[in-house]
Amino acid sequence: MCGRFALFHDAVSLTKHVPIERVAVSLQPRYNIAPTQAVAAVLCLPEEPGRTLDMLQWGLVPFWAKDVRMGSRMINARAETAAEKPAYRAAFKRRRCLLPASGYYEWKKQPYGKTPYYFSMADGRPFSMAGLWEEWNSPDGELLHTCSILTTEASPGVAPIHHRMPVILDADAQLRWLTTDPEDHTQLQDLLKPYPRDDLRAHPVSTQMNAAAWDDPSCIEPILD
Repeated sequence: MCGRFALFHDAVSLTKHVPIERVAVSLQPRYNIAPTQAVAAVLCLPEEPGRTLDMLQWGLVPFWAKDVRMGSRMINARAETAAEKPAYRAAFKRRRCLLPASGYYEWKKQPYGKTPYYFSMADGRPFSMAGLWEEWNSPDGELLHTCSILTTEASPGVAPIHHRMPVILDADAQLRWLTTDPEDHTQLQDLLKPYPRDDLRAHPVSTQMNAAAWDDPSCIEPILD
């Protein structure tokens, strides 16, 4: 799964690596983004031209949900089954997005507990995770935009730490994920594979980052394992 991530690159840096055409938000550096919090996402909005960087709430609430609290259990969608699952299949067809990240966290089981690891690109560049987004109307008429991160089986480099990982898309795959015809299920599914390159790096970090309130650069500092 992917339960925490970081985004401390600014919008200018992101546009060099992520296909953003319009920036609708002001980004603040985040080092410990947690479920139900606001996250930056690149999406195609019906009422706006181009690919827009905007904010969504992390934890997808299906349009048919009765309770917004359902979103706290929907932070990840399995890439292998998302297209068929009732909670995700409408979004898989019409509302795909990118979740830019500077890095993400995963926990390794140890004899003495779980150790958080921080994953990032070796050259420090930001990357995009494949996501789905949805619109939900509350009983009082409020419109809420929420999202989920797609996960897949771990690549060989990630597997010793965790058996799942977010779907990380390269430059070409990012555009294809946003623009491919929803009826071309095979092409979409082909994008949702373990990250194929060997430039993803990981190091252990302090268990202090287990607390979502701890959100500063020290979150990603390496410690001795």
